[in-house]
Amino acid sequence: MSLNRRDFIKIMGGTTAAVAFPGVMIQGCKKALEKAAERTNIIWLEGQSCSGCSVSLLNKLNPDIVSVITEHISLNYQGVVMGGTGSAATRVLEEAVKKQRKDFILLVEGSIPTKSDIYCTLGEDEKSHRAIGVREWVEELGKNAIAIVSIGTCAAYGGIPAANNRLTNVNPTGAVSVQELFKGKKNVLNIPGCPPHPDWMVGTLLHLLLKGMPKLDEFNRPVMYYGKTVHEKCERLSYYKKGIFAKEWGDRGCLYELGCLGMDTGCDIPVRKWNNGAGSCTDCGSGCIGCTEKVFPEFGRRGIYQRLHADNTTGVNSSRVPGKKVSGGVING
Repeated sequence: MSLNRRDFIKIMGGTTAAVAFPGVMIQGCKKALEKAAERTNIIWLEGQSCSGCSVSLLNKLNPDIVSVITEHISLNYQGVVMGGTGSAATRVLEEAVKKQRKDFILLVEGSIPTKSDIYCTLGEDEKSHRAIGVREWVEELGKNAIAIVSIGTCAAYGGIPAANNRLTNVNPTGAVSVQELFKGKKNVLNIPGCPPHPDWMVGTLLHLLLKGMPKLDEFNRPVMYYGKTVHEKCERLSYYKKGIFAKEWGDRGCLYELGCLGMDTGCDIPVRKWNNGAGSCTDCGSGCIGCTEKVFPEFGRRGIYQRLHADNTTGVNSSRVPGKKVSGGVING
């Protein structure tokens, strides 16, 4: 495996890795990871989602890092990439529940329906042919998992599947986040994003295997990836400081006036970038849509591509309240 010190530090959140992982551990990462993987299995379940998080992980351009997950970690179940289907696949989950296994990390992609199991099922009971809802699997497996990792904004906060109907103000499936099923449990962490960057997923898994639970913010996200706002790291920050704002898409300048939500969104995409450094949302001119935040996609009922305005009395941003531009910070209004 050619995971060198520079690549390792980049994936693990820059300078944070240099503190959390001594140089000798970085140099011996493969050996340490293989040893940790001998006793750690991975079960990846998918609820209400588009499989975009799985696709994001598979799009990781460094094959050596992906090989760690596919070859050295025991990936017991992952519906998108596994070869088995039907009862041959779900038998892995049945055995894990039956034997009350406590040797695995549970990864969950997608939100969980609560109004009826029929909205998202995963296999069936071989005797009764009863369809088994993903909620049942998540709750049963989550009881004994070493850690429960919510992959993507749908799993972390509900996301698009949990949005309310505009006319009835009700969500038809009762979709909830994974952490809502495990209120009070301290081993639940979130890797939000629509989709999350593959480095965030791989890096968090590496941290869990090598060092245990990473430092989390108030939204249970790893600080090493979500500790700074897009605004603070933005390639266009110099334009903001000079008061140069784009008026039309494609203009040079800060995208604040066009509805960029970078001031209210925590993640390191402007410096980490997508597709092996090819570009970022803000760099290509689209602006940030706040996909790592709890209020995505409505973003506090403001929607996306709507300019943020500061409410100086409440400290909450709202498109309906005039005010001054904020200086940054995850507000989640």
